[in-house]
Amino acid sequence: MVNAWPRQLIAHSQKLAGKLPGEVIEGFIRQHRLPAVFHRVVRDHYLPLALWLRERHRPGKTLIVGISGGQGTGKSTLTDFLQIVLTELGNHCCTLSLDDLYLTRAERQQLARGIHPLLLTRGVPGTHDVQLGIDTLNALCRAGAQSVIPLPRFDKSLDERVPRAAWPQHTGPVDIVLLEGWCLGAKPSLNPVFPLNALEQSEDASGTWRHFINRQLAGPYRDLFALPEVIVMLKAPSMESILEWRKLQEQKLREQTGGKGLQDRELLRFVQHYERITRNLIAEMPEWADCVFLLGEDHRIEAVRLRH
Repeated sequence: MVNAWPRQLIAHSQKLAGKLPGEVIEGFIRQHRLPAVFHRVVRDHYLPLALWLRERHRPGKTLIVGISGGQGTGKSTLTDFLQIVLTELGNHCCTLSLDDLYLTRAERQQLARGIHPLLLTRGVPGTHDVQLGIDTLNALCRAGAQSVIPLPRFDKSLDERVPRAAWPQHTGPVDIVLLEGWCLGAKPSLNPVFPLNALEQSEDASGTWRHFINRQLAGPYRDLFALPEVIVMLKAPSMESILEWRKLQEQKLREQTGGKGLQDRELLRFVQHYERITRNLIAEMPEWADCVFLLGEDHRIEAVRLRH
């Protein structure tokens, strides 16, 4: 692993920052309501990453880039920026989120009745339409000048998949696909037998739920997670940091919506659905991911590690 961007890449990104239309970066920062200091993040990390990914794209082929990280680490923000900049640089680029591959509510209700009630809650492996994701990525990789590829979408406010007729479409070839998701690249747990937290202890004492998730990671999800050629990880310093960041998010949401949003006790239970996999990712993914952004307790990128 190398703990820095190559000098030549930094120099190129600094030139690019001066050449890009001002509205590209400024508009992005306004749209995402980011602080002014985010210009430094763009200059020091986001632009170099965009150029680094372009170097890995081979003409005439589609590069699938996986962007992984725990809840609240900034995956969606990074993915949106990369799509904007890569498109500005002339690449045909599109994005897909694991969140848009969730099973319908009826399908999750069936899982909850037939396997375990916790599977009604979307997010963990086993609650996605894995084949839909594989088929969509394969279609994007085969896309030509006349291709029109529907991109799945899920409406979290309704807890339901958007009707297929309303899905956005990508027209033409694809150079780079950005696939983001909190559990992207996760591997089966070596020891899911013993409960890890209060949720597993009280609501999955038999281990049925967590063993089902483990089998999904060992089976269908392995095929999906094998498709990205490059993996970028946003690494939180700890599971505790992720919980604190989510608390701040929910607090802001309650302030903006007049009280709507999870209370701390509700949030703790919610996050425990994902704790086992998140802890495993934090512990082992930095050793094999192609690019790792190391986040500090203040949520800022402290360093980058590249695998060569």
